[in-house]
Amino acid sequence: MLKLLAAGATALFVTLSQAAFAQAPSTMGPASLSPQNLADLTDARVAIVKAVLQLTPDQYWPAVADAIRVRAQNRNARIARIAETVGKMSNESTSDILRDRDPIAFLDRRAEALAQRSQDLKKLADAWRPLYATLSAEQKQRLASLTLFALHQMGNAMEHAVSGQPGMQHMMEQRMQPDDDDDWLVIMR
Repeated sequence: MLKLLAAGATALFVTLSQAAFAQAPSTMGPASLSPQNLADLTDARVAIVKAVLQLTPDQYWPAVADAIRVRAQNRNARIARIAETVGKMSNESTSDILRDRDPIAFLDRRAEALAQRSQDLKKLADAWRPLYATLSAEQKQRLASLTLFALHQMGNAMEHAVSGQPGMQHMMEQRMQPDDDDDWLVIMR
């Protein structure tokens, strides 16, 4: 069981990081991947979590997988909109961007993004709730271990970023920003 958990967690981290590391720092992230690549990445993440849990036939998984996919699609769409906004501003100077900004429009965009994220998280929690109630103690432990392993790997990646590995620091700065602050990145850059 430990080998399966380690293999699943390793596969999850590799799957999560491969796309990011393959991109140049200026084009890194979901906005630079094709919709099919993003869907494939999400499918791989879903498959890894399902494999690690080793679900029984009576444990209903499709609702969770669908909620994960919808949340990923909405996040990818939000990031694509941000990339489009950044692209439009790339020819403007910082002073022009700051002079022409509209704080009310920014607040409206933030409110819409947060409302969408809230809905997605609620749907994900609602989908997980009945499945989680059917998980055995061992399955719950595997899920917790997978989560901790992924967080540990992100911490290791952050340490490498601090050590100055090229491209890694930019990726980690972007990734370590809370998803709530996606629009804020447009203002800051």
